[in-house]
Amino acid sequence: MNLWQAVEPSQLISLSILIPFIGALLIVATGKHPNIREAVTLITATVLFSVVLAITDYTFHGVELRLNVAEPIPGLGISFEVEPLGVLFALVASFLWIITSIYAIGYMRGHNEENQTRFFCCFALAISSVMAICFSGNLLTLFIFYEVLTLSTYPLVTHAGNDAAKKGGRVYLGILLSTSIAFLLLAILGTYSLTGTLDFQAGGIFDDSHSKTVLSVLLVLFCYGIGKAAIMPFHRWLPAAMVAPTPVSALLHAVAVVKAGVFSILKVVIYIFGLDELKDLATTDIMLYIGAATILISSCIAMTKDNLKARLAYSTVSQLSYIVVGALLASSIASAGAALHIATHAVGKITLFFCAGAIMVASHKKNISDMVGLGRQMPITMAAFGIGAISIIGLPPMAGTWSKWYLTIGALEADKLFIVATLMISSLLNIAYLLPIPVKAFFNTQSGESKPWTWAETQEAPLPILIALSVTSVGCLALFFYPDPLIDLINLIPGVSTHADMTISLEGEG
Repeated sequence: MNLWQAVEPSQLISLSILIPFIGALLIVATGKHPNIREAVTLITATVLFSVVLAITDYTFHGVELRLNVAEPIPGLGISFEVEPLGVLFALVASFLWIITSIYAIGYMRGHNEENQTRFFCCFALAISSVMAICFSGNLLTLFIFYEVLTLSTYPLVTHAGNDAAKKGGRVYLGILLSTSIAFLLLAILGTYSLTGTLDFQAGGIFDDSHSKTVLSVLLVLFCYGIGKAAIMPFHRWLPAAMVAPTPVSALLHAVAVVKAGVFSILKVVIYIFGLDELKDLATTDIMLYIGAATILISSCIAMTKDNLKARLAYSTVSQLSYIVVGALLASSIASAGAALHIATHAVGKITLFFCAGAIMVASHKKNISDMVGLGRQMPITMAAFGIGAISIIGLPPMAGTWSKWYLTIGALEADKLFIVATLMISSLLNIAYLLPIPVKAFFNTQSGESKPWTWAETQEAPLPILIALSVTSVGCLALFFYPDPLIDLINLIPGVSTHADMTISLEGEG
């Protein structure tokens, strides 16, 4: 039953944006009472998720939801429209906000962090801007809230207030603002000058009358202008942001920021260029090679990092380019794999970051070399890390299996065998830099530690942290056995299908 059926359907879009914004105001108002403040956070997150579920229900029933807020220029305004790809992103972000809030309560208290009210407030503002991005009806609306997301997360990156945090924040803000203004804004202006519209439309807004050379340039501008997708060489902001508290890292890597980047690229490909038009552009293959290079180079860099969060950061750079590559393959099934990877990577990577934070709180260890035998002290946390790692690698029975499967099939369908090779090599590199961590924790012991293990020696992180990482671990398993709701939603995206007909040539491009 739809709990919001008494509300005008289009007003659900307003609610999805306003609820976390109002929640941010209430968090500030109750800041002197931590228990009430955190109750407000959890209630707000839960209410938002219920609104997104209602929007999802309308989407499955074919109900169109649109909302025009303002039109300062005739034919160009702030507008919102619900479509399946945006609903998928909204579901992931709103659900994980609940889990991340539970985690953050345990982490911020267990780590005795200062400025917790500011933290929860900015978190809510970031989610509000994410909802606006999810349901943007045109490029202007997306651009505005893309920038709002950058600004609202800056205080989170610099939360610690020390020199390292300030330096990381400058890199974060500098790269994301410069790329969006220098490249993305230029791409949007170019699109408007060519078509007279910025609206997202099924099949794209370009046609045969537009110069392929100009469109090729626009594609590069969009790919690099959307800096949150972390395509090399504009990826440095992401590792730099690792100075933030772990709940912020989870927000950056799984819930909001990076997913807003790859979501925006996927949306531009599907609703601005169109998959058919994309196939004919000269720079599509160039960006595919750059995406493939980003996957492999960042994976190799990850292997060299002893700091756990740094290793996970470069892993995220790699995994984001899976989605970019899936979009640029201009294949129906590859686009489906890219969309599904938004969800599967989210639950896998947030589990890994939750575990990194749990280790920090309980054992004060940051470096992987110090985690030998840690499975005796933190068996639940390290087991969850193993589950998240297997999902990121893409092995059964974990969620990442399906998105990587569809991406591989899509690469074969597009006759891009070098992308197939990239995906396979990347998975092997994932094994090399992720699996040794839980293996060393459980099967290697510190010198002099040979007595049988007992539960009495466990020293896990606070309960809210364990609850959160346990839920996301279960999510990795659940999305392997029950991916159908997400796949059904993805199949509603125009031109995208997990059931694409294809004839695979074994003599494709190398």
